[in-house]
Amino acid sequence: MCAAFLAAILFMSSSIAQAGHLEVLGFEELEGWHNDDHQAALTAFAGTCDRLEGAQWEWLCDFAKSDVDAKTYFELLFRPVKEHSEEALFTGYFEPELRGSRTKSETYKYPLYRKPENVTKNGTYFDRRAIANGALEGKGLEIAWVDDPVELFFLQIQGSGRIRFEDDTVLRVGYAGNNGHKYKSVGRVLVARGIYNRHQVSAKVIQNWVKRNGQAGIELLNANPSYIFFVERPELSASSGPVGAMSRAIFPMRTIAVDPKFIELGLPVWVRKEGKNPFAQLMVAQDTGSAIKGANRADIFYGSGDQAGVLAGAVKDGGEMFALMPIFDLVKTGHLK
Repeated sequence: MCAAFLAAILFMSSSIAQAGHLEVLGFEELEGWHNDDHQAALTAFAGTCDRLEGAQWEWLCDFAKSDVDAKTYFELLFRPVKEHSEEALFTGYFEPELRGSRTKSETYKYPLYRKPENVTKNGTYFDRRAIANGALEGKGLEIAWVDDPVELFFLQIQGSGRIRFEDDTVLRVGYAGNNGHKYKSVGRVLVARGIYNRHQVSAKVIQNWVKRNGQAGIELLNANPSYIFFVERPELSASSGPVGAMSRAIFPMRTIAVDPKFIELGLPVWVRKEGKNPFAQLMVAQDTGSAIKGANRADIFYGSGDQAGVLAGAVKDGGEMFALMPIFDLVKTGHLK
């Protein structure tokens, strides 16, 4: 980068203005900013940066992959912005690992399905209850069978995962589409029935209740009519993260799922999570989720396996989140002068 261009950027960023409902902040206003591992954030950002469109992004992405100091990179080329005043809500997700088989048996009898060809983007298809009762049997859509319907249900919520076969080989699967029905929280169903109070509900609590209650447990799962279809991802190594909404591997504790109507996929986002195990660090909006709706809603990716699942399942916390917008966008819209 030439010295003159650096000087121009520094000059542009020296005067911060507010316009409309968008507030542009300084990095010194982000609690914990100076203590973060900015290189880890830059590595995650660079992993999907080239998916962002525009000539300016091409240059920024090339620079991100150079030997630039990570903290300087973000402070020089971005500014945190706050668009909405309400508190953020954070939950967690992870990549589960299920026990499975390529063939159906008494042990492995719950199928993962590929997306049927007649599923349309804006239409509705069989609901969960109909599919659980055999609506797709005999169509050759099964990828594998697993031994636990509850773990399969949560695999669908997560959107991707690992199936470990008895010979210890692993199949990676990813999100391929859904049946068009709106997601309904089974945790809220348990609360509405008076079985638990809201603060008591977690993924583990739901799993245990379903397993204890036989057919009533299965019916609870069917209260959520949404159903997720999968695709095999043989190109993914065992060491990489699952593929997110940007068609790239995502990063434990650096990737969040957001609502792309409010936060553009690929943007860095400063997250300050409260509650148990609070933290403040820079993450990247690299994924989406059917239950992630709204401007201040985010799902934090905790990694793969059972321990990540325990951590992710306990998260339902408030806090703050600020998207980092590139200076060229803020100048163009008049928010930086």
